[in-house]
Amino acid sequence: MKITNATPRELGYYFPAEFAAHEATWLSWPHKEASWPGKLDLIYPAYSLFVKLLADSEKVRINVANEPMREDAVAHLLKANVNLEQVRFYFHPTNDAWCRDHGPTFLVNKDPARGKAIVDWDYNAWGGKYPPYDLDDIIPTLIADHLNLPVFNPGIVMEGGSVEFNGKGTLLTSTACLLNENRNPHLNQQQIEEYLINYYGVEQILWVDEGIIGDDTDGHIDDTVRFVNEDTVVTVIEENSADENYALLQHNLRQLQQMRLLNGKQLNIIELPMPDPVENDGQRLPASYANFYIANNAVIVPTYRCRNDEKALIILQDAFPDRKVMGIDSTDIIWGLGSFHCLSQQEPV
Repeated sequence: MKITNATPRELGYYFPAEFAAHEATWLSWPHKEASWPGKLDLIYPAYSLFVKLLADSEKVRINVANEPMREDAVAHLLKANVNLEQVRFYFHPTNDAWCRDHGPTFLVNKDPARGKAIVDWDYNAWGGKYPPYDLDDIIPTLIADHLNLPVFNPGIVMEGGSVEFNGKGTLLTSTACLLNENRNPHLNQQQIEEYLINYYGVEQILWVDEGIIGDDTDGHIDDTVRFVNEDTVVTVIEENSADENYALLQHNLRQLQQMRLLNGKQLNIIELPMPDPVENDGQRLPASYANFYIANNAVIVPTYRCRNDEKALIILQDAFPDRKVMGIDSTDIIWGLGSFHCLSQQEPV
């Protein structure tokens, strides 16, 4: 059911913060060998553990192509002792597994009687890097049709990993991604802000400039800066001044220190270390502890078998006192150039 005569903001819709209550988490079952060359089979234990931790506190809804894929998924989940009563499969074929970017943008309304809605942004696989992406592009509308929810179609490219929300009218993003000419070259920064305000129902856009080295999304915010509550962010920093991420992340940190929220307050900033470099055949991979996922009762953090894993988990546990912070080894998953936040998309209550 398409809505074309008004924007979500005009109708009272907005995108809640990830730390708000979820009804479910949406996933797209990994199946693309080219995303994990030589490693696809190795990611399923960690991926299934991710599903297990999600299912402990919310429903998990998984897109699969067909019955054989569903059966294969069930076999992996059973090995991980996942509570399958919390898991439901949907026959929505995808090109890849990155549900944060191709999945539905769920909105809620200030008037609870209006229920939820979905925004179906255009999707071009991060600037046309990985065709085909036609199946991924239509996933939000397929889900909206299944759930009988209204759909908004802005008509521009946008990815869920490129935006971060505090649930109180503020959206964080990066110029490296949203102003990249491979996304919406016909739009300037002000025009993009208008789309963000109108279709996410926010009032304020805050920009950092940089992403991390090895990030094929051109600088998604979910690898660098994340809201942990309405006025606090964690931001990754590189402790080794000789590392190529050092200056980029210091630049972002200085920008964050200058920002003010709608109420005039400075951001509370928590510094989160970067892991040691993780490489694949000499290629730097976008390993970051900021790619965590906030579930109802847990924060699920990628770890990388390195010295800063425990330090990052302690910092994040302090930042989320009401949730249990749990690390899952993402060393194999990150070969696909993303981790748990990239793989998931929340559906609010």
